[in-house]
Amino acid sequence: MSLAPRAVLVHRTTEYEELLARHGTHGQAAFFLSSRGRSIDQVARRHRQTQQALADVAAAVPLQWRQSRVERADLDRFLFGPEDVVVVVGQDGLVANAAKYLSGQPVVGIDTDPGRNPGVLVRHRPRDAAALLRAAASPGGTADELTMVEAVSDDTQRLLALNEIYLGPPGHQTARYRLGPDTPDAPAEPQASSGVLVGTGTGATGWLRSLWQERRSDLRLPAPTDRRLLWFVREAWPSPTTGTTQVSGELGRRQGLRLTVESDRLMVFGDGMEADALELTWGQTVRLGISATSLRLTV
Repeated sequence: MSLAPRAVLVHRTTEYEELLARHGTHGQAAFFLSSRGRSIDQVARRHRQTQQALADVAAAVPLQWRQSRVERADLDRFLFGPEDVVVVVGQDGLVANAAKYLSGQPVVGIDTDPGRNPGVLVRHRPRDAAALLRAAASPGGTADELTMVEAVSDDTQRLLALNEIYLGPPGHQTARYRLGPDTPDAPAEPQASSGVLVGTGTGATGWLRSLWQERRSDLRLPAPTDRRLLWFVREAWPSPTTGTTQVSGELGRRQGLRLTVESDRLMVFGDGMEADALELTWGQTVRLGISATSLRLTV
């Protein structure tokens, strides 16, 4: 007998909760903000909105379903199942945070603060949750298949991201590596830079776009469902031993980028989740390209 679907509500600690954790009481938090010319009222209002949205979505879960909640900081320790319907209650970025831990489960994005969030990935209101859950669990449910990027190291570590993957040094040091196409006998260029960014069409509204604009790049930005990636090297440094000829490009289907580390330590993380990163050392190789896994975002 197959299991009933499980609704997994993904949320994150609110600003108000963070203030209480730091200052102990509402009054102390209010005093702290007022001493800096800010009011706690808006922070508390957004907290109440988020809590009400979580309650409304929880109440919309069908009675025969199972239900669970996971906070953003615990995503790397939460075990998602194939029968899960993932409901992200919060901001657009929270969808990207959850995406790297999924393997094809449908995702419903619920916006807790319309007008403040762009609503690119959290497209729906709490009142629509019941219908969306039923649609997500049905075989004919409609979803956008958003392209994801993956990094796979030579020791089989794998990292997924919805927006972008960044490879670079910890802190503000210089990363040294060899970079080139992931094809046999392709030339790899020794480089020294502040890192490499490989992004998707979903990421083209954020960090990837800022690099694209800064370079005045002629490359065409991908759409979220396009099976294309763009990559940029940040601040490549020319020297007698390092080059700058391979600093941007496009990756399509069955194309990849290969990077071999030539410094003591290099970090690889996706979608800003620095706490859950791959750590590579001298001589290791990592390959980047389009992931076979997509994010199924319910429309």
